[in-house]
Amino acid sequence: MNKPRVIFPYTEAGFGHIMPMRSVADEFERLYGDKVECVRSDFFTEGGDEKLIKLQDGFKKEVIKYNKSSFYGYLCMLGMNLVGPRGAVNAAMSLWKPGAKNGGIKHMDELAPDLVVSTHWATNYFAKKCKSKPLTAMYCPDAHLYDVFRYPCDLTLISAETGYKSALKHHPLRYNTQNLKLVPFLIRSEVFSAPTDKRAMRKKLGLDPDKFTVVLAEGGYGVGKMATICKLIIERDLPVTIVPVCGKNTELYKELLNLKVEGQTDCRPMGLVANIFEVLATADLFCGKSGASMIAETCFFGIPQIITEYATSIEQHNGEYYVKTVKSAMRIFKSRKVVDKIEEFLQHPERLKPFKEAAAAQHANYGATEAAKEIYKLLLTRFPELDKQEVKQGNEETKKEILPA
Repeated sequence: MNKPRVIFPYTEAGFGHIMPMRSVADEFERLYGDKVECVRSDFFTEGGDEKLIKLQDGFKKEVIKYNKSSFYGYLCMLGMNLVGPRGAVNAAMSLWKPGAKNGGIKHMDELAPDLVVSTHWATNYFAKKCKSKPLTAMYCPDAHLYDVFRYPCDLTLISAETGYKSALKHHPLRYNTQNLKLVPFLIRSEVFSAPTDKRAMRKKLGLDPDKFTVVLAEGGYGVGKMATICKLIIERDLPVTIVPVCGKNTELYKELLNLKVEGQTDCRPMGLVANIFEVLATADLFCGKSGASMIAETCFFGIPQIITEYATSIEQHNGEYYVKTVKSAMRIFKSRKVVDKIEEFLQHPERLKPFKEAAAAQHANYGATEAAKEIYKLLLTRFPELDKQEVKQGNEETKKEILPA
């Protein structure tokens, strides 16, 4: 038999959807690459369809708008709640960016999928609507299955136990223990080999190995309170190293580079970094918004978090999960109070210990192996012979890989 084609379509709407996709694609291919054809697709841009490109650009712009105005972010989520999963997705696809719907369905059929694995609701929608009728699996990186993630698919995966239980309780007609699975958080595989010695990593990055270090980040687009917090820390001359990670926000990066810093504070701005795990490994404390991947990755390293903003109800659920359930985070929205708390931890480091311990306790709840196995079980419902027969190797090029730019 020919190998079934499993499609992993990347979507940029922030970076919280790309990182889990890389994680599960890597692990699925490692485990089952001899039996299936793994196709990594830069779905919205690879075919050159201008309407699909504009759709993804629209996702990016919406994320930036949410971060600039939480009122707008909450309003959009309220609208989704009012019209429900099907209404929200159908409206977005049919009305928001005309022409993108047909282009997305067409391109999904061009990929000839047998199974589509999504970490964003849009590619799941195209998979459900295309003529190929593939199996569909979708991983929600957030702590709660909000409306567009409740659009029909064959298998839904989530990592937050609170979100899992809430979905089973409040949406019994949509979810059951067969089509909704609780799995460890999909973190990139390289994190498991990342260094954990803070002093050594600080030396490698040219930081003071003995100075209390705060990493700040506001997602891939760098929109938030980071600049204000950094300026207040410098103004108070706190004996800390601050590492603001600005992502794609080049204006913010230049602004922070040009800050006049004297005295005890060491400010080391960074742009969009490839070695984010090395940066996180230097931190005693993280400050930023509660994007799903960023806060989970800091928790993996045992780093307490100060959540400085909720851009949407999605981020609110994420934040509340780490504040109330995991208990590794604290919510402080006023910039001066954030700096007060940093100063408090400098004077009383023992007060940071419970948050460190709570973060460290989550260390085992990471990795893509269980998610990959659940997805493979879904594939077996249509291709049971995979575990019974040898698959045909075909030509030497057994996989297609189109990585996001």
